[in-house]
Amino acid sequence: MIRDLPPLPRPRYAVAPIGCSPRVPAEIAVDLGQAGVPAGLIGYEYRPLAEAAVLDGFGECGVVVFGSCSVFGLIGVDAASRLIVHIPSTEAPDVNHVNRDLGAFHRCVAAVIARFPFYDEGEAEKFDEAADDLRELLVALDDTALAHNGFWETLCDDVAMGDYANW
Repeated sequence: MIRDLPPLPRPRYAVAPIGCSPRVPAEIAVDLGQAGVPAGLIGYEYRPLAEAAVLDGFGECGVVVFGSCSVFGLIGVDAASRLIVHIPSTEAPDVNHVNRDLGAFHRCVAAVIARFPFYDEGEAEKFDEAADDLRELLVALDDTALAHNGFWETLCDDVAMGDYANW
């Protein structure tokens, strides 16, 4: 049974402070503490956690997770490479690219929110155009953002399919 979720407020870019568990490497804790994390994206695509924590078993040195994504996913900083990554599920070892660094993640989140809504309800002919515009915007901010099967490419594919038509 699918339950109705309450309507979400119109997204706006904001920065949320975030604490870090003691296991978070000091240099990543400083980055997260100084820059904060985006306070959200659109709907449940990304939400910040109250505290960043190290998730072992992903990447060379683990991932410092700082946000949730959809139902089971997480967003975080790869502790070895410092790339921002998406973990679709803690049950699978997959790690997908998001951005080259935390600053690029902030810029991309802000730009996507500013571009929202992507199209008006009933404008099916504009779905692909909106997705292409979004891809151009994201790659201009971070040329790594549209990695194959990455977080942003998946969001753009969802836009192209009309998943955001009823917002």
